[in-house]
Amino acid sequence: MTFDEIAKTLQEKFEGLVPTTDRAGDPFLTVPAAKIVEILTFCRDEGLLAFDCLSNLTGVDAPPDDIETVYHLFSYPKRHSVTLKVRVPKASPQVPTVEGVYPTANWQEREAYDLIGTVFTGHSDLRRIMLPDDWVGHPLRKDYKEQEEYHGMATTRPSLLNS
Repeated sequence: MTFDEIAKTLQEKFEGLVPTTDRAGDPFLTVPAAKIVEILTFCRDEGLLAFDCLSNLTGVDAPPDDIETVYHLFSYPKRHSVTLKVRVPKASPQVPTVEGVYPTANWQEREAYDLIGTVFTGHSDLRRIMLPDDWVGHPLRKDYKEQEEYHGMATTRPSLLNS
């Protein structure tokens, strides 16, 4: 199926889905956060779609003050893909977990939580996965300020190019 056919199938079933194209020309659907579990379950279980693989889930610091969670779905039986995005305010970046739909989301949501700060409500083990538990901030946010040191260790080093 093409993106337009997939989008039409989803829009007939769910209200509020907005097809858009990013700056690179890649199409995606913006979906409401409250519906993400229901929509992904449909994407997985509907025979026409058969999206059996959540190939990637990531977070994006989106201007001006939002956080996006981006879901890349792929269907091995149908050989098609679709990208879905959920956009929430940076001040309260909460999105329901989808680990019950795609178990691989467990680790992918933990990475997005760790690096961008999205809180996946209902997640079974939402804690940092790449940085220490006591790390301050989320490094992929545009307003992130790196600490000068961590437990007495410098977090930066002089450039090797200037020696």
